[in-house]
Amino acid sequence: MRVSAKADYALRALIELAAAPQRPMTCEEIAQAQDVPARFLKAVIAQLRRADLVRSQRGCEGGYWLARPGAEITVGDIVRAVDGPFPTMHGEPVSAKAFEGPALALDQLWRAAAASLESVVDVVTVADLAAGRLPAELFVPIGVGAQR
Repeated sequence: MRVSAKADYALRALIELAAAPQRPMTCEEIAQAQDVPARFLKAVIAQLRRADLVRSQRGCEGGYWLARPGAEITVGDIVRAVDGPFPTMHGEPVSAKAFEGPALALDQLWRAAAASLESVVDVVTVADLAAGRLPAELFVPIGVGAQR
């Protein structure tokens, strides 16, 4: 799985905002706190604003903050906002690929892999990451559910 710079910076920005909900933060503050390029972050924040994940306020007391509680914003929401549908193969959603003949089982493999990835990113929230923890349901004991 590849994570784009946009997705990485978007995640870091929203985690930073979730960790400091008491006041809006400027792009420059977020960029400095997360050691990311401020110019690139501004474009990423604009995408997050269009996706209704962050709100903005102009003026000397302005900046950005989460549009809703961090517990309601998942990693999947953020990645889809800046990168579009995922996972993809050759730039297309996995579900758009067609396999034939002996490679037919690849369709099931890639769909299962996509479902597995989505079952993680659609459960983990910005609030979880800002608190430095992951939901307990992600941790399945070794051997549970494994069938061969």
